[in-house]
Amino acid sequence: MIRRRRATLSAVVLLAALPLSRAAAQADSVAPVVPSARSSAYWEHLSLGFATSIMLHEMAHVATAYAVGGHPSFGFDTFRPTIYSGLDASISPHRQFLFSAAGLTIQTLIDEGILDIPHTRGGAFERGLLAGGIGTTLFYLTIGRTGSVSDIQFMARVHGMTKTQSTLLFGSIITLQSFRIARDSHYANFFAAPGANGLNLGFRISGL
Repeated sequence: MIRRRRATLSAVVLLAALPLSRAAAQADSVAPVVPSARSSAYWEHLSLGFATSIMLHEMAHVATAYAVGGHPSFGFDTFRPTIYSGLDASISPHRQFLFSAAGLTIQTLIDEGILDIPHTRGGAFERGLLAGGIGTTLFYLTIGRTGSVSDIQFMARVHGMTKTQSTLLFGSIITLQSFRIARDSHYANFFAAPGANGLNLGFRISGL
């Protein structure tokens, strides 16, 4: 049996439960108490959210493999942590396509839920979840676009979607999500690190 595979984006990360949305009646305009972006708590929560997004990506692959009759397993491909679907892509290309697409799909749905469902917005953990989904998709559409274990590569290989189709689909979604985040005051400074007197952009030369 040919065991198709894909690589994880990180080594072992901590799994945290995805926080449920608050009641729909709660106004989006209510800003949460967010730790200072320069505090250790902020970065811990942000990192945990990012790691949770990656873990949910991997869990989606595993769950889908079981759902379509595969026997997923864990291993390494050139020292990269890898989840094997346990499927023969030459016999079951459609099932392999579902397995390969599952990770990016679940992250996209999670990010859409965060942006659409009314709740108290802007927390550090939530920002990490959004960054994880957008960052993972951006990775697979650029430097992770090709390779022996690339999700995009496998979706094209089993004739599910071409690389161009995958790029247009997932790329347009994260572009729209990024636009919505940039225009939402609850996610201020999402794409730039805040400093004491504004945003820390560019570089600084001491002594001048």
